[in-house]
Amino acid sequence: MTALAVAVALAAGCGGAPERVGSGRTPQPSVTAPSEDAAVPSEDTAGPATPGGEPAVRVDRPRTLVEGLAVPWGIAFLPGGDALVTERDTARLLRVTGDGEVREIGTIEGVVPGGEGGLMGVAVSPDYERDGLVFLYLTAESDNRIVRYRLDGDRLSERRVIVSGIPKAGIHNGGQLAFGPDGHLYASTGERGDPPLAQSRDSLGGKILRVTRDGEPAPGNPFAGSPVWSYGHRNVQGMAWDDAGRMFASEFGQNDFDEINLIRKGANHGWPEVEGVGGEDRFVDPLVTWSTDEASPSGLAYAGGSLWAAALRGERLWQVPVNGDGGLGTPVAHFEGEYGRLRAVVRAPDGSLWLGTSNKDGRGSPAGADDRILVLPAG
Repeated sequence: MTALAVAVALAAGCGGAPERVGSGRTPQPSVTAPSEDAAVPSEDTAGPATPGGEPAVRVDRPRTLVEGLAVPWGIAFLPGGDALVTERDTARLLRVTGDGEVREIGTIEGVVPGGEGGLMGVAVSPDYERDGLVFLYLTAESDNRIVRYRLDGDRLSERRVIVSGIPKAGIHNGGQLAFGPDGHLYASTGERGDPPLAQSRDSLGGKILRVTRDGEPAPGNPFAGSPVWSYGHRNVQGMAWDDAGRMFASEFGQNDFDEINLIRKGANHGWPEVEGVGGEDRFVDPLVTWSTDEASPSGLAYAGGSLWAAALRGERLWQVPVNGDGGLGTPVAHFEGEYGRLRAVVRAPDGSLWLGTSNKDGRGSPAGADDRILVLPAG
């Protein structure tokens, strides 16, 4: 069996009551069933909690593609197969080939690194071969913002700030960018350590945003004139879509529960009123929760019928099988403690997964080769 050709055996489970925050129980990886209309954007909450089955999997060893980087944060692929890679603290944008060649495109203007902020997410236009556009999420002097460039070869030009005013701080800056199947740009933001911002739809903090390539609120957004797609988030770090177009996001918890959520149009995901499963109709419960020492789930990718979540504090790669109805199976951990903190995970055009370590971010223990990009092969 190859890395991403995954055999998943789901055992039937008994129903159970959702676990509330503060119940005194030790958090374990747990799975909650989705609502029946999971594929349809709505404000309905998830269904009752049901344990997932035990997937039987084998994953090949990754190979080291690149060594000696400094906190690689975002990875996005160009049509020819090369990747754009951001370094959070140096503000460098790099071009990395499938053979491991690294070229510096440049140091991005206006980046003010600090704490968890700096040069973070990167996304490539779905029409790149026609428009040449790339998008970067960065921390500036007074805010977080999304900046658009035209990339011609290795030359950046036509810099334009398309979204500004995203709250910034030393923590909880969000930072992920990704184009959805609808062709619009999605961005994850944090609440900068000010939890009430996540519930305020007038703030861009603690949200998932959905905008056009010019930074305008995308057509069909749930709140008139607003870029907000979903809210009640603490600090979303990863976003991915499955083959059915369902959107999932990985999110840092505070003290008890990290999460994977099924994201729906206009949904309120509960922070700071709820951490983990709350079981309240006004909030959407996560589909998967972990204790915070097991995960700190950062990058998120979909490949081979599973979600793959890179774990920082947990120092492992989580595999979460996706069922046909959008439900999630029991998470399985790979490479625990072998590569240190894992931040980025992205599916490459050839079906492999590229992983980025984050051992030089001030919270890890760098090895001589760190930071690295690892490649988990496809078939």
